[in-house]
Amino acid sequence: MKTILIANRGEIAVRIMRACREMGIATVAVYSDADREARHVRYADRAFPLDGNAPGDTYLRIDKILEVARISGADGVHPGYGFLAENEDFAAACAEAGLTFIGPTAAVIAQMGSKTAARDVAIAAHAPVVPGTQTPIAGDVSDDEVQRQGDAVGYPLMVKAVAGGGGKGMREVGASAALIDAVRTARSEANTAFGDATVYFERRLHQARHIEIQLLADHFGTVVPFVERECSIQRRHQKVVEESPAPRMPLDLRRRMAEAAASIARTVGYANAGTIEFLVDANDAFYFLEMNTRLQVEHPVTEMVTGIDLVQWQIRIARGEPLTISPEQALTPNGHAIECRVYAEDPDQGFMPRPGRITSLSVPGGPGIRDDGGVDAGFEVPIFYDSMISKLVAWGADREQARTRMLRALSEYRVGGIPTTLPFFRWMLEQPAFVRGELDTTILDAELARRTGEPFVAPEAADREVAVVAAATAAWFAAQQGSRRPAASPTAGGSRWAAAARLASLRR
Repeated sequence: MKTILIANRGEIAVRIMRACREMGIATVAVYSDADREARHVRYADRAFPLDGNAPGDTYLRIDKILEVARISGADGVHPGYGFLAENEDFAAACAEAGLTFIGPTAAVIAQMGSKTAARDVAIAAHAPVVPGTQTPIAGDVSDDEVQRQGDAVGYPLMVKAVAGGGGKGMREVGASAALIDAVRTARSEANTAFGDATVYFERRLHQARHIEIQLLADHFGTVVPFVERECSIQRRHQKVVEESPAPRMPLDLRRRMAEAAASIARTVGYANAGTIEFLVDANDAFYFLEMNTRLQVEHPVTEMVTGIDLVQWQIRIARGEPLTISPEQALTPNGHAIECRVYAEDPDQGFMPRPGRITSLSVPGGPGIRDDGGVDAGFEVPIFYDSMISKLVAWGADREQARTRMLRALSEYRVGGIPTTLPFFRWMLEQPAFVRGELDTTILDAELARRTGEPFVAPEAADREVAVVAAATAAWFAAQQGSRRPAASPTAGGSRWAAAARLASLRR
């Protein structure tokens, strides 16, 4: 491949372009009207408009993207993640147009994109699966049959969209009486998000951890699984903090999960980068959850602890090169890495997206810090797409050094003009359970629920600076009660999350 079109935007488009530049490959960007001045547009060798703003008019338009590929002379297409990355029609259309799709085949995407079909593959690969329904429950199945199947699985259970992802079309059900309403809500959400109202059921595991295994597979049958990623810090089923390796991970469990992931990939005939997601219960029993047939948002933590560029290997595999990575290198972490997803969201307002113009931007650096960003000062974060600004990654010789480096980097990060999740992360990484590495998928929502309606800090410390910060914060909160308009916080970072983090640092 000499020229690759990146069918995406933002930080992931920039990340792929950087890999291409190091390999001497020309890049082509596509952009919506709102992204005309975006970083990925300026970074690419050539850029072409898609005309419009809504995803359905731009980044999801297969015909427009293929036309840009034709005009630009691109011979490869990288989908990134999101948008068309797991769309089998797009992969098939690229192949039909004579383009190299940097990912698995359309048939594999379709098979592993169905949660129930993927469970069948896992079972065939002798991997454990979460107890649940094997047959998809279509929209025309009667309520009586839905109830019967749910009761057979047992409670608590999860209702999940067969074609779902990102927490959409998903509901937790604690008792039999709540099942039908939950199914109706999940079906409606799934139909809106994916055009498919089919659902299935899985048992809800108690205190489960979300652990995933990155893998690479070539076209010659070689599959290399990587050291695991811990993805249990989630809010409403959305990952917000990831790390590698997982804390408190027995070496034997790591190897057994890696072997199961590789077996699943071989069973389905997988090639390129993919990720097998597992749930791990309190007894260290693990269960297949799903497969993502693309690059993951959190791939940088794996790169940081292995020294392997996953994007470049995606390209090498797509052009027919054999894998030469040592399995031991992939499974043996060098140090520890933590990633925080920085969003244009207001954590004091239920993490509501807050798009707008970035008036100033100062990105941290220093030892062990990596920022995969996609914005610059002056850029208007659009209302049409995911509001991610960057992925901040910290590496350390061990988990505690990675954590404290991340805290240092978070304290240096400055985004002017819009609220962000930066102060929330400064709070989260100081929570005792996180410090101890005692994680599961419910811990963040539980911590946030305990904060609802409570003063975040109390002016009880004797230190005069602490009292000043607390008093100023309290006054700001009081002023906000009489106004709906956003106002600047008197504390560094612009929110009570920053005040809490500041107080914690003063008390240490």
